[in-house]
Amino acid sequence: MHFVTGGAFNGKRKWVKQHYPEDTTWFSASEYPDWPVPGENLRSVVILEGLELWVKKEMNAELSADVLLDKNIKKIEKWMEWEQNEENHRLVLIGTDISKGIVPMEKENRLHRDITGWLYQRITARAERVDLVWYGISQTLKSKGEI
Repeated sequence: MHFVTGGAFNGKRKWVKQHYPEDTTWFSASEYPDWPVPGENLRSVVILEGLELWVKKEMNAELSADVLLDKNIKKIEKWMEWEQNEENHRLVLIGTDISKGIVPMEKENRLHRDITGWLYQRITARAERVDLVWYGISQTLKSKGEI
């Protein structure tokens, strides 16, 4: 799994397209409001873009932070299983860093920010590679091999 993060509108999408130019299936939260699930007819590289938006969609005031985090982790674990089922499968996750700046006043927005941060920590721990993209420039934070 490859995780790419960075600020909003800082070139994550462009950077990923340069590094994975062919044979990709791309799911963007702006086009797929619900978490996509693995299925048939996918290309060897699947890119999930907009993790923070899917986390926001899963928010429910009646559920605890632990339950909300667990729901999102399970969605990603299904994709990790897809990646591990075939040698040539590659999962690329793109998530905007929403942890910087002013802490939101609204409890729900603070919870969204917290859950997204905790999710990114879990993803980073399990990812083979993690890249941070700011202003179109990438910095590899973690690497267990080449793309």
